[in-house]
Amino acid sequence: MKTLKFSPELVQLIISGQKTCTWRIFDDKDLKVGDLVTFVKRPELTPFAEAKLTSVTEKPLKNLTKEDKKGHESFESEEQMYRTYSNYYKQPVNGKTKIKIIHFKILKFN
Repeated sequence: MKTLKFSPELVQLIISGQKTCTWRIFDDKDLKVGDLVTFVKRPELTPFAEAKLTSVTEKPLKNLTKEDKKGHESFESEEQMYRTYSNYYKQPVNGKTKIKIIHFKILKFN
């Protein structure tokens, strides 16, 4: 089964039901609608949930719509969003950077 890793503060948002969407740069797993995915908590790498991917689209960050952002944690500004993703991926991220928008439905918590 494919896995997606989340930092502890995002795990809490998923468990509470506030987070139903994740964005990924460099999808090395070829994530598709219908995939069953194990969610893993960093840094312990312990599984905490299983989910089904309900929507997967890709576009540059600058083209994100209100619908793309639904179910995702918000950012104070685009600059903060670029900084956050630059930190996650350890390389520069800007509006032209393509991102995969992944909506999911939790099937069960571990």
